[in-house]
Amino acid sequence: MKKILVAIDTARTGGNDLVIGTAKDLAGAMGGEVAMLHVIEPTPSYVLAEVPEGVLAKRRVMAEEELTNVAAANGITDAVVREGPPATEILNYAEHIGADLIVLHSHDPDLSDYFIGSVAGRVVRHAHCSVHVVRQAR
Repeated sequence: MKKILVAIDTARTGGNDLVIGTAKDLAGAMGGEVAMLHVIEPTPSYVLAEVPEGVLAKRRVMAEEELTNVAAANGITDAVVREGPPATEILNYAEHIGADLIVLHSHDPDLSDYFIGSVAGRVVRHAHCSVHVVRQAR
C-alpha cells in the first residue's frame, strides 16, 4: 500500500492522534505515504439565511489552519480541506489521489446511525480500496 488517506475531524476532541498514528504506522510498515483530509459538512440551506456574512469563509480558514498544524505536527505534507457530505468527499478524494487504504475513526453508534448510517459505515460500504476503521477502547 503506497498511498494511505487518513480522514480526520479537526473539531473532534479525541481520537485523531490514534487515527493518525495508525495511518503512519501502516505507511511506515509498507513503505507508503500518508495524505490527510478534513471535510467540512455543508450548512443546511435553512440555516444559511441566518448565518452572518463571512462566518462560513472564516470556518474554512480555521479548519485549514488547524489541519495544517495537525499535519505539520505529524510530519504529513499532503493535507486538504474539502466541503460536502463527509462520506462522499472522503470517497471522492481517495479516488482522486489513488489511495490504497482509507483510515478513519468511528464513534460509538447511537440510534440515528441505525436509520441514516455513519460516515465510517458509508465509506466501508462504498470504497474502492481497503478501509481501516479505528475504534477507541472505552
